Amino acid sequence: MKEKLAGINSIVEALKGRRRIDKILVQENRQESKRMAELLQLASKKGVFVQVVEKSRLDKLYTIGNHQGIIALVDAYSYSSLEEVLEYAALSKQAPFLVILDGIEDPRNFGAIVRTAESAGVHGIIVPRHHSVTVNETVARASAGAIEYMPIIQVANLVNTIKGLKEQGMWVIGADMEAKDHYYNLSIPTPTVLVIGGEGKGLKRLVKENCDLLLKIPMKGQMASLNASVAAALLIYEVLRQREVKP
Repeated sequence: MKEKLAGINSIVEALKGRRRIDKILVQENRQESKRMAELLQLASKKGVFVQVVEKSRLDKLYTIGNHQGIIALVDAYSYSSLEEVLEYAALSKQAPFLVILDGIEDPRNFGAIVRTAESAGVHGIIVPRHHSVTVNETVARASAGAIEYMPIIQVANLVNTIKGLKEQGMWVIGADMEAKDHYYNLSIPTPTVLVIGGEGKGLKRLVKENCDLLLKIPMKGQMASLNASVAAALLIYEVLRQREVKP
């Protein structure tokens, strides 16, 4: 099954990534811009067929946002296995750093978290197979192409997955508004699994009960919580900061 990618950044990263691109549709009179010309040159090097079309055709194909004058038809996103991700971390001689998203349903939040996680060197993101957003056009666009590099693992049961990771020696750290410790006061152990709850719902009870440690982000204003992608960014980079400062 083919998926549609739109926007220059997303398509450039797809050209650099693993997914096969069937063809690229570019809006007439847009080929001469510098960024578009660089993209089309890369497509030519990769042997990807490029077709010049009218804007109206692109508008019909991509209705969820601004396509920026270009759409690529690509193979469906291929999910990774947990074993593959852990093996990659081991071969790289790095302590695994995983993120679990417990019920994130907004594709823009998901895409933003993917972008942050990829930038911070997270090895993989684990999501439940049900009651969670899947990788789609909106996720790809919101991630600015980072989805092409970030392994996403779908699992049938988050609690069983957490238990399995703990048996392998990983520390599971949950973000929870009712936690006692602020995130910057807690020494976060490695290897690390950071668990972020869904928008407005937080961690599910059994997921929370199976975390080794809980931490929270201080809220001093009138708002009770942060956007899930903002909270994830703060906590992901705190894990990275603590790893960087340790000898």
